[in-house]
Amino acid sequence: MAAGGPSRSERKAAERVRRLREEQQRERLRQVSRILRKAAAERSAEEGRLLAESEDLVTELQGRSRRREGLKRRQEEVCDDPEELRRKVRELAGAVRNAKYLVVYTGAGISTAASIPDYRGPNGVWTLLQKGRSVSAADLSEAEPTLTHMSIARLHEQKLVQHVVSQNCDGLHLRSGLPRTAISELHGNMYIEVCTACTPNREYVRVFDVTERTALHRHQTGRACHKCGAQLRDTIVHFGERGTLGQPLNWEAATEAASKADTILCLGSSLKVLKKYPHLWCMTKPPSRRPKLYIVNLQWTPKDDWAALKLHGKCDDVMRLLMDELGLEIPLYSRVL
Repeated sequence: MAAGGPSRSERKAAERVRRLREEQQRERLRQVSRILRKAAAERSAEEGRLLAESEDLVTELQGRSRRREGLKRRQEEVCDDPEELRRKVRELAGAVRNAKYLVVYTGAGISTAASIPDYRGPNGVWTLLQKGRSVSAADLSEAEPTLTHMSIARLHEQKLVQHVVSQNCDGLHLRSGLPRTAISELHGNMYIEVCTACTPNREYVRVFDVTERTALHRHQTGRACHKCGAQLRDTIVHFGERGTLGQPLNWEAATEAASKADTILCLGSSLKVLKKYPHLWCMTKPPSRRPKLYIVNLQWTPKDDWAALKLHGKCDDVMRLLMDELGLEIPLYSRVL
């Protein structure tokens, strides 16, 4: 022990004092929290004095309460009334007609009508898991493109939409008839497996989910390339991973489309993941030169304050009204090619 340093008994005594202070602080916090839950008229004089003496704790607890309420409000779904929604769709239709280069960003919300769960809605996958509730599995191979998927395909066909950037892995955009060149599937496609040993990478498009045996950092599907015999891998980008495949991620096209866009339409995405990709929002450009942003979502998104217009409605409802405003027929999906 160094000369002049505290003895073992002194260190233990200091530790006891520290723990006692921490416990006293926790007890004071609990007391103040209980008092704050009471209406002001119901508080005793003694409780009033305790609050006055605990100004820092009161401020901290009130801040926590505001943050909890803010998070709760952000998770709530808000619906525009029918007349307000129609007014907003008319404005959106004008933006679609006038856009020189329109890019559509899509999230899980466009596939909920196909019985595919979203992630952050009231009954979304992450919401249920955070509440400790189970999530039922769905056979996604039976899912069919929704009215929104088919509308986007028609808008692209009519040259009103130039590119689609999707977070979805369900393959429904491709089933809708949208060309491969017109879509960037940033998180992969669960119906595509690839051989990375072949140059260029050899793709296998399946009618079944190729991810049955794959997981985070474990991408081999158990099948082999019929050309070179190497193990095939899925194309999925999990949370915590960085996508490196050229296709179907198609990041180059997504970045190029964003740089050309004068209008971006976000459909059914919480944008909590997409906001982390600055290239998709042209953040290096001055605000006046960034694309005009239109958002369709029932919940709050971190880009709401940037939006020229926020439509609180279900994607299929909005797209049905939009296609009507544009005078375009929505094609029907058929499994028969």
